[in-house]
Amino acid sequence: MRTVFWENNELKMIDQRILPARFEVVSYRGHKEVARAITDMVVRGAPAIGAAAAFGLALAGYESAATSTEGLIADLQASAATLKASRPTAVNLAWAVDRLMGVACSVDGSPDEVRGVILDEAQKLADEDVEINKRMAEHGAALINDGDTIIHHCNTGALATVDWGTALGVIRTAHEQGKKIHVLVDETRPRLQGARLTAWELEQYGIPYEIISDNMSGYFLKAGKAQKVFFGADRVAANGDVANKIGTYMLSLAAHDNGIPAYAVVPTSTIDLSLAHGGLIPIEERDTDEVLGIQFHGEPIAPKNAKARNPAFDVTPNRLLSGIVTENGVVYPPFEINLRSVVK
Repeated sequence: MRTVFWENNELKMIDQRILPARFEVVSYRGHKEVARAITDMVVRGAPAIGAAAAFGLALAGYESAATSTEGLIADLQASAATLKASRPTAVNLAWAVDRLMGVACSVDGSPDEVRGVILDEAQKLADEDVEINKRMAEHGAALINDGDTIIHHCNTGALATVDWGTALGVIRTAHEQGKKIHVLVDETRPRLQGARLTAWELEQYGIPYEIISDNMSGYFLKAGKAQKVFFGADRVAANGDVANKIGTYMLSLAAHDNGIPAYAVVPTSTIDLSLAHGGLIPIEERDTDEVLGIQFHGEPIAPKNAKARNPAFDVTPNRLLSGIVTENGVVYPPFEINLRSVVK
């Protein structure tokens, strides 16, 4: 089943906050609810966020009481701003909303015709995401050898996309090709997407894995117990700098220091050629309760009055990457030149 889908005039999504304990699908009928769901991480992962926002804009079209096309476009523009503000780092969100607004503004017809075109475009975007992921997976699986142990960061599987996945989709495809692989799943603190979501997905696919804490990766890389590192990205700058879940930079440093290839797997919609380098990518700071609210054996891990910081992403410099896998092929350095050739 898809992570994000339209059914009975509602947007439905798998609630990723409660996995792996419970599997539930939640429904939304308004764009503000969708924006809140994105902020609260009911849905997460750049491609899945983009699809959710696209369907959120479709909902906004049906929410609007406008009787003129001009009035509907004005309402949609306001709704688009609300959706785009829900998560600042993932470029797919703004890309999806802008794509739908462009289609809406090009329609020479009634408000109902505009509403129908927006929904059709949102569904088209979702369907394209699945096809793009499978193309990426084929390119990326060629980088994995039989017998490889792979360190994977965060969650980049079907849950992070409409279906199939980016980096975890690559691993899944290699497994389905018959390659005997093993995955070291780092927990990905503070929200533990690796331990909670990636491990759950790997169990569904029958792929052998072990969970490690984030600070164990260096040990396994230095000891020669891992041959590849794979992760996704929420935004890639024009020079190949990658913004991804916090901890990616440290993992990439350890891989680079030990001569282990590290690959980001991203659809070209995640590549932002308008930003020259990763220092220009906005980094979302989330509620510190995500850090301080963790418990160990039922007890808080931090003193009662402790303070914390919680940047959700970091930027990995392009020099630490062996390649960037896209649906149009694997891009190798120099990224400043070669990235532009895959963005259509």
